[in-house]
Amino acid sequence: MKMLVPAVAVWGRTAPSHSITAVMITDDQQTIVTGSQEGQICLWDLSSDLQISSKEILFGHTASVTCLAKARE
Repeated sequence: MKMLVPAVAVWGRTAPSHSITAVMITDDQQTIVTGSQEGQICLWDLSSDLQISSKEILFGHTASVTCLAKARE
């Protein structure tokens, strides 16, 4: 059985100032994680009605973030 997943934009009417190069949604589907070409990792809250709000920006990478993966518990 195929499941339809709606497309979600992680910004409003204008794109963010950084270039998103990787996207991951957590298993509980409440947080979106994005990596950027500028080396930032951004955390976004995702509500049940698909409203997105910024949560945190993590700095420190010296290269582009080109992939994301969750750690095992």
